[in-house]
Amino acid sequence: MACSFPKGVGGIVELAPGYLPVAYSMVRKAGGLCIADEVQAGVARTGSHFWGFEGHGVIPDIVTMAKGIGNGIPIGAVVTTPEIAQVLTRKSYFNRSTFDGNPVSTAGGHAVLKVLEKEKLQENAFVVGSYLKEQLNNLKDKHEIIGDVRGKGFLLGVELVTDREKKTPAKAEISRVMNHMKDMGVLVGKGGFYGNVFRITPPLCFTKEDSDFFIEVMDIALSKL
Repeated sequence: MACSFPKGVGGIVELAPGYLPVAYSMVRKAGGLCIADEVQAGVARTGSHFWGFEGHGVIPDIVTMAKGIGNGIPIGAVVTTPEIAQVLTRKSYFNRSTFDGNPVSTAGGHAVLKVLEKEKLQENAFVVGSYLKEQLNNLKDKHEIIGDVRGKGFLLGVELVTDREKKTPAKAEISRVMNHMKDMGVLVGKGGFYGNVFRITPPLCFTKEDSDFFIEVMDIALSKL
């Protein structure tokens, strides 16, 4: 089982309150292990917690992480309990040299963690992320095509629909908005099952001024529809 906060490609759909504790309990009663995939939600991105699973009051057996640790440097990691890690010593374990740990990536990851702490970037993700989400909700009030704004910190999703009641995906429209925004200097990705959700995941050093510019550009792009 791998879950803590939805992966960006899934459309940033937040887990229901209380879901993970129940799910973890069921998995463990069946003899399974609980794995938290923190590749996107981890490393301070949600703002309120350093890891996504912390916001749900659960402790996974295994945590996978990458991307945010290196800030562009290729690095990933798996953290687990001594008991589970001990299992790997019973067999010969081989990992291709391409993905082996190395001093350069490790040093880079360590440096990133120090900067996160020194510059209080988790707090920035919470403060600026909350501000950005509020501004996005203001856009929702202005533009009928925005069906939902969700997420937390710097892991936000904006769902575009042609009908709010029916939740009809605005698949063609989102591509047009993306191109308009790109022409004005803003790159933003999309995800979701129907590809109609903006995945807003800026760097943790994103500022309120950056947020204002992003909102201004998105507002103009939506107005062109």
